Amino acid sequence: MPSLIKKRSGDYVLYDRKRIANAIKKAFLETGEVDTPEEIADELSKIVEERIQKYEIPSVEQIQDEVEKLLMEKKYTRTAKAYIVYRETRKKVREAKKILGVEDDLKLTVNAIKVLEARYLLKDEKGKIIETPRQMFYRTARYIALVDALYFDEVFDLSGKQKRRNEVFAGKSNLGVYEMDMLKRAYRRLNFKGHMKVDFSEFIRILNDKWDIIEERIKEFYSIMVNRYFIPNSPTLMNSNTRLGQLSACFVLPVPDSIEGIFNAVKYAAMIHKSGGGTGFSFSRLRPKGDIVASTMGVASGPLSFMRVFDVATDVIKQGGKRRGANMGVLSVHHPDILEFITSKDSENKVLSNFNISVAVTDEFMDALLRDDYYPLRNPRNGEEVKRIKARQVWDLIITQAWKTGDPGVIFIDEVNRKHPVKHLGEIESTNPCGEQPLLPYESCNLGSINLSLFVENGKIKWDKLRKVIHIAIHFLDNVIDANRYPLPQIERMTLLTRKIGLGVMGWAEMLIKLGIPYDSEEAVELAEKVMKFINEESHRASMKLAEKRGVFPAWEGSEWWKKGMKIRNATTTTIAPTGTISIIAGTSSSIEPLFAIVYVRRVLEGEELLEINPLFEEIAKKRGFYSEDLMLEIAKSGSIQNLDVPEDVKRIFKTAHDIGPSWHVAMQAAFQKYVDNAVSKTVNLRYDATPEDVEKVYMLAYQLKCKGITIYRDKSKKEQVIDKADKAIEGILKRKEKELLQVKLFPEEYVKLDSTETAACRDGTCD
Repeated sequence: MPSLIKKRSGDYVLYDRKRIANAIKKAFLETGEVDTPEEIADELSKIVEERIQKYEIPSVEQIQDEVEKLLMEKKYTRTAKAYIVYRETRKKVREAKKILGVEDDLKLTVNAIKVLEARYLLKDEKGKIIETPRQMFYRTARYIALVDALYFDEVFDLSGKQKRRNEVFAGKSNLGVYEMDMLKRAYRRLNFKGHMKVDFSEFIRILNDKWDIIEERIKEFYSIMVNRYFIPNSPTLMNSNTRLGQLSACFVLPVPDSIEGIFNAVKYAAMIHKSGGGTGFSFSRLRPKGDIVASTMGVASGPLSFMRVFDVATDVIKQGGKRRGANMGVLSVHHPDILEFITSKDSENKVLSNFNISVAVTDEFMDALLRDDYYPLRNPRNGEEVKRIKARQVWDLIITQAWKTGDPGVIFIDEVNRKHPVKHLGEIESTNPCGEQPLLPYESCNLGSINLSLFVENGKIKWDKLRKVIHIAIHFLDNVIDANRYPLPQIERMTLLTRKIGLGVMGWAEMLIKLGIPYDSEEAVELAEKVMKFINEESHRASMKLAEKRGVFPAWEGSEWWKKGMKIRNATTTTIAPTGTISIIAGTSSSIEPLFAIVYVRRVLEGEELLEINPLFEEIAKKRGFYSEDLMLEIAKSGSIQNLDVPEDVKRIFKTAHDIGPSWHVAMQAAFQKYVDNAVSKTVNLRYDATPEDVEKVYMLAYQLKCKGITIYRDKSKKEQVIDKADKAIEGILKRKEKELLQVKLFPEEYVKLDSTETAACRDGTCD
């Protein structure tokens, strides 16, 4: 038998007959032409092995040619045809990727390659892609793993009692210029705090001597990313080992009640957007419209006027040259301008188009609402009550506007602060643009998500495998804090003070499908608690393990962790982010959302439309013999299979966001929130015919179940929305496909592989 196989790229890999058998078995499974596909595939693979002996080093194409001939010889006509179509499909997909200028060395979907080409893969000065997806993951893994050298026993002193060391480098190093810059920054911070035992030059020598240890860490980080078990937030992938070096996605900036303070915040936001991050603001400290400005005896224009300034500034800055900026605007329900704020956005996104907005609702307000009573509006300039209004009036306006436009969402701000582990540092007033990361002023946080769909084997969750990835991911995210180049010194100080990280999940809907559990069931909600409790507890253990060697976060004393006597490295460790583009890269469903549709259209990358199909549904449909292109077309019209001729048990596990009752959406969010340190980004997707009363039930249930915030989106309430069913777009897509090089079967699995739903972050298209 041959020892090597020549790939299409020209590289050589070890020969493995099992791969031939597996390809033949897949073809048999698709056609159902034989009763024992595995046995027959194994027999045929042995014949193929004999036939390729004639080649010195057989190529992939030559092996596939032999498989094709053999299937025809053995009269497996349907399977041979399916195999030929599959080869042709793969060829067209490779050609499409080639047009994008990306060498796909991971066999990703076309959608993933489009996203990587547009945002993630490094380019030269002429805009040509200069790395592959594998190289991107390796670049990131190596950059983040280098941080481990700072904590070698010969280098790091936990007590912080060392004298300041020489930070000048004299000598040679195999490190790249950006790697060296990063290590200098991180070394300088630790040196300032008295943690460094050796001069910087000696540190680099030790790093070189112990490179085998760093190499093992690189392999560990690389492995969980390249296998898509875990993927960090976008800026970490985009900016690792680059001049920019900014690795965090989430920021909150204060907006003081002064012209200088306001425009400083505008400037700082522009700097953050330029580096690839998103910003959250509370405008609750700004004096209301019409209030007197003592210094000039003029009249204040109010928070809304300044929000428009932030919005225009965001419009002009494209994040790191990759994407437009995203903002969260928060106003306290007690602010005198709250009614104007609630009605500030329209469904056409003509006003505050770069903002998601949320009302910071207090317990005081909710108590008044439940009593059907009045509550106070207060001038933030002096805290004086200026008016009392009916809580019901404000609540109804919030509900009506959310029903009309998707905004505003609600943040239960007292619940947020009750659960905040470092409340001794101050109160949280805002979140990042997506709502999942409540932060103190000038804090940032770096996130990453575990792909839960890959932790199911033979209908069971692989808990040990999940535990291992959690520990590696927490180590990775803690390293990111040290590796980061912060856009502002204030942000650097606050972030290092609390060292918050946010490990989340994606692929939850796919995990449930693989387990055969309907999303809208008690079993699913109970499993959500079990899975997130496991992740949260293991992430805490991993952080505590890091604290033993690296120390607790600097603001530990006085924190809730300190009160419990628990030494931990990071003030928070878990967050449920929307996982927009990273779930496309991972090839799974977004975050904890149900499937948005079985087939639908996603608008990404400056309005481009991508047709999406759920691969798990396609696989089951083919295995059970009810797959057809006509069925796919029918599904494309509505996105759902509930009224189609599909087996009932399949219908149960493939319910889409609009098939699931709103209360189940909230119950799922609450189940995850119960074991999440930070917050959960999720949108309750409602059908077009949902009423304002339905919206109110959702918001009230979220309050009762102790969610930290809630957002709804009623289908078609915005003219342009991030994710849409394919009823109107499908005809145009099919026509375009005839003109494009990607002329494949109607819905090949390679064309798309994402199932998602609108998220709190993405309802306006202002986040990933």
